[in-house]
Amino acid sequence: MLYAIIATDVANSLEKRLSVRPAHLERLHVLKAEGRLVLAGPHPAVDSNDPGAAGFSGSLIVAEFASLADAQAWAKADPYVAAGVYADVVIKPFKQVLP
Repeated sequence: MLYAIIATDVANSLEKRLSVRPAHLERLHVLKAEGRLVLAGPHPAVDSNDPGAAGFSGSLIVAEFASLADAQAWAKADPYVAAGVYADVVIKPFKQVLP
């Protein structure tokens, strides 16, 4: 089943994000290689694809996991969690309708 992992950053998270971004992306590339990643990306803190120093306010990942517990375990092990980038992470089952 698909799950949406919706994370909200702590204030001024950009430096923390950048410090562990390669490890975060590596885990996403594994999901992609396994054919389980639907989409992933950050929420810019301002209305721009390149928010610069404003940074990001959170992230969204939609991926396939065997269960909610598996999605929760995967999200809990994210480098952004360990580095204190995320203030909150919500995981919900997701039903893709389009495309």
